[in-house]
Amino acid sequence: MDRPLRIGIVAGEISGDILGAGLIRAIREQHPDAEFVGIAGPQMQAQGCESLFEMEELAVMGLVEVLGRLPRLLKVKAELVKYFTQNPPDVFVGIDAPDFNLRLERNLKDAGIRTVHYVSPSVWAWRQNRIHGIAKATHRVLAFLPFEKAFYDKFNVPCTFVGHTMADAIPLQCNRDEACDTLNLDSNKRWLAVLPGSRGGEVGLLAEPFLQTCMQLKAQHPDLGFVIPLVNEKRRAQFDEIKQRIAPELEVTIVGAQAREAMIASDAVLLASGTAALECMLVKRPMVVGYRVKPLTAWLMRRLLKTPYVALPNILADRMLVPELLQEDCVPEQLAAQLNTYLNSDNQALLATFTELHQQIRCNADEKAAKAVLEEIKLS
Repeated sequence: MDRPLRIGIVAGEISGDILGAGLIRAIREQHPDAEFVGIAGPQMQAQGCESLFEMEELAVMGLVEVLGRLPRLLKVKAELVKYFTQNPPDVFVGIDAPDFNLRLERNLKDAGIRTVHYVSPSVWAWRQNRIHGIAKATHRVLAFLPFEKAFYDKFNVPCTFVGHTMADAIPLQCNRDEACDTLNLDSNKRWLAVLPGSRGGEVGLLAEPFLQTCMQLKAQHPDLGFVIPLVNEKRRAQFDEIKQRIAPELEVTIVGAQAREAMIASDAVLLASGTAALECMLVKRPMVVGYRVKPLTAWLMRRLLKTPYVALPNILADRMLVPELLQEDCVPEQLAAQLNTYLNSDNQALLATFTELHQQIRCNADEKAAKAVLEEIKLS
């Protein structure tokens, strides 16, 4: 090829930005002059990816919550279809954000562009008939969980198991003292990391019960400190406003987008369901997963869900490894009770299982993903 590779790429949230940045680095090891353009977060942009829109535009969670943003999402999608069809990339990679990316990929595939979807939607968990739409939208799925490939194989949909880039980046044992130094926390003190989510909708629904849980725990453990990572100034301002209403006297340490360091520095973690649960498993910290969505979204999800678990550690282990407190169960009394169990135990059996699961998905994901993407270019 007498010109640089040109790769379209769209990430919809922070976890996708991490995956995208690793993919870009790995491709550039073989093709240093490769060009990347699409929707990128700060880590992808730091790797030289041109972003046509703000990544925050796509960070919407929930079936109902999407409706209010639908006109804007459709406009962004239409503009991306126009851009990529007028400036065809050698391959397009949609990272996660399946409700947006799969529709975009379908249009691009119909226009003759090779498409890859990185991170399997939870098609094995709910709305399993989506597998047919995925097959129409993409030439290949990149999955980071081993059972996902087995599911796609049953339907003859091309899928490559690549593992997870976080499992490669995070050592099997993390240094708590270093994390405390990074965050300027007292390593002799006990800490609870509190992660109310990266999306505005998540913080709006979870900050209140999480803060109330902290107040209950503080009454029982006066020595316990609370470290709260918030991804940007928007989320910090939103959280601060809720805290002033709910727990103005509670002392907390707020840090920036340093969730991993906050978890490593802590003795236990209270977090929103999502990729953070996987990251917490990888840094070997006991966790309680709490989550709320709007009532109609919850009603729909309960009727569509095909798996008994929502937290990735539980899905990987195929058992209730860590507590999941969802919707009406996501209340301070239950959250505090589960966290107390961890705070009063050494948790060694749980952490040993976390280590076993870590090793299962630690297999050079960035390099495997890059190889699969480059193979699609050869097939074009």
